[in-house]
This record gives sequence, C-alpha cells and structure tokens, in this order.
Amino acid sequence: MGLRLTIGATITATAALAAIVTGVQVPRLMEDRARDQAMERLLLAERLYTESGQARFGLEINPADLPEELRRTVLAGRRATHVQQDGDHRRIWAATGVGDDILVLKRFEDPLSDELQAGMLRAGVVGTAVATLTGLLLATRLGRRLRLSARRAEQITGGDLDARLPQSGRDEIATLTRAVNTMADALAERLRAEREVTANIAHELRTPVAGLVAAAGLLPDGRAESMVKERVARMRDLMEDVLEVARLDNGREEADVRLVELGGLARRAVRAAESDAVRLDIVAEAFVETDARRVERVLTNLVSNGLRHGAGPVVVEVDRGVVRVRDRGAGFPEQLLAHGPQRFHTSAVGKGLGLGLTIAAGQARVLGARLAFTNPEDGGACAVLDLSAAVRDVPDGE
Repeated sequence: MGLRLTIGATITATAALAAIVTGVQVPRLMEDRARDQAMERLLLAERLYTESGQARFGLEINPADLPEELRRTVLAGRRATHVQQDGDHRRIWAATGVGDDILVLKRFEDPLSDELQAGMLRAGVVGTAVATLTGLLLATRLGRRLRLSARRAEQITGGDLDARLPQSGRDEIATLTRAVNTMADALAERLRAEREVTANIAHELRTPVAGLVAAAGLLPDGRAESMVKERVARMRDLMEDVLEVARLDNGREEADVRLVELGGLARRAVRAAESDAVRLDIVAEAFVETDARRVERVLTNLVSNGLRHGAGPVVVEVDRGVVRVRDRGAGFPEQLLAHGPQRFHTSAVGKGLGLGLTIAAGQARVLGARLAFTNPEDGGACAVLDLSAAVRDVPDGE
C-alpha cells in the first residue's frame, strides 16, 4: 500500500473510531446523568414525604408497574435506578424504601436525546468524510514532496551534482531535504576538487611524458626497448584520457555538427581497432547531423572496451540512427549497469581505470545522444549509442 493510501486509511480509521467511541460513550454519559438527576429528585421527594406526608414531584407509592428487578433491589434495603425501554423512548425509574412502602419517581427521557444521537451520528459521518479527504490531500502533498525528493536524490546518485531538492516548510521532510542538499554540496565540492587535482597532475605530466615519448623513440630496436616504448605510449594515452575527462567535466565542450554517414563513422572505428575479432554489420544506413570526431571517439572506445574486457567477436551493428557494440564476454559489472561509467570504478581490478567508457558517456552527452549499457540474456555485453534524434533524410543524388 502506498504512503498516500496508508495515511488516508489511518486517518479514516482514527476518525471512524473516534466517532464510534463518541457515539457509544455520550449516550452512556447521558444515561448516567439522567439516573443521577432522577435520584436527586427522589431524595428531595423522599424528604418532603417524610416531613409532611405529601407526595411531590410526581412521587408514586407502591406503583403496580414497578419493574420486578428494581423492586427486589429496594426490598433489599438499597436505593436504585432503573432504565426501561418504552417504545421509542426510555423510562428512568428511581426508587427507595420508606417503612413498608416503596417510593418511586419515573420520567421519560427527553426526546431531544434521540435527536442528539441522530445529530451525533450525522456529525460522525461528516467528520469522518472530512477527515478522510483532508488526510488524502495531506498525504498526496506529502507523497508528492517525497517522490520529488526521491527523483532528485536519484539524479544526484546518477552523477548530476547540480540537482537539488526543493526546500520549503519546517517539517521533518524539509529537515531531510536540507540534509541531503548539504550532503550534495559537500560531495560536489569534493568531486570538483578531485577533478581539479587530477587535471592539474595530468597537465603537469604532459611535458615530461612528451619528453619520455621523444626519448623512447631514440632507443634502438629490441625487445626491452619495445616494452619501454609500449609503456611510455600507454602512459601518454592515459594522460590524454585524463585530460579529456577533465575537459568533459567542465561542461564547456560543444559539438561541431555536420551531416555525416553513420555507417562510415562505424567503419573507421572498426578499422582503428586493427583486429580480426571486430566485425561490422550495417542493417540500415542513415545520415545524421552530429560531430563525426566525437562519434568516432565513442565507438572506438566501446570497441576497445569490448576487446579488452570482453571476448570476441565484437560486433558493431548500425541500424539507422542506432549503433550497437556487442561482445561475448562476461558482461558489464553490476555497478556500471546501476550507476553508469565512473572513472577509476568501472573496470575490474587490474584491467584498467574505467576512463574509456567514462569518456564515451561524456562525449555522448556532448552529442545529445543516449548511451545505454546492458547485459543481454544470452550473454555478453551490449552498448547502445542512440542518435535517432539526429537522423536526417537526404534526397537522392546528394
């Protein structure tokens, strides 16, 4: 049961219970009050009868219609009252013994009491209905605020650190909202500082690494020298990746849009892989208005990730504005499927820093494209770059 229905049902049950308790207790209180009043009048009438011998206030002596239960109680030496239903009304009896006589006062309960009970019933029904509607309105408002807060929290969890929860009111939800926003501010500042430090380190290393690349190029050919050149090239590529991530993090990158053939971009990405384990499958060609360099970068990184962390064959499928890159490996990690690519957290330990997919996701955002990651039921991993919104119809002959 949802929060709105739970709160509404709770308020309805509480209001109904209050109405029931009121409906039960008030008549009892009124009956007790009527008994007390009857007994007070009886005591006064008894005193007058004892002093003057006169029956006042409707006092009856040894009435024939005295209820048997009340008669036995009085004969036992006790004053007592008795309530007897008489048609639509109730008769209140009060009796006491004086010598061998039984003094009795009786009166019908005020008919207004029945009217009052009917009014209480109506008030209870109306009150319950009003309480239910009020509860549902309050619960709806509360649920709306909670759902909005949950969506904003999911955005923050997904990496949108600019998302904030709306702050209003002074209730517990507002307190929670302020706490989450404070946490998001601290997290954003910490991440900003981390990114700045990473970018600064990469910038500082750029010149030394360039020197290493140049120096490695002067080494003679040989196995050891080739290993040095490979490691230096890897260091250079890593540094360039870090710098690219830093540029994407700044949010200032803009796409250089022009009309291109999507299949041609996929072909270049496949050729760049230089591997027989990569296969291109063009289901349907399409022209798209996009940044060719960035699309190639995305596809190249997806293919490279499939070769490095998956298993062949890696198939690049072009179906109009959608490109799928699929491998036959163990699939993407659960963390990536849940939260998307994150640098230094995406790949398995010892198999990379997760920069390739992070760059692919960042470039896709610049392109305004959607990049999704799934693990198909029949195994492997599949990355889907959706450029459908950029597809353009090109007249024949162009």
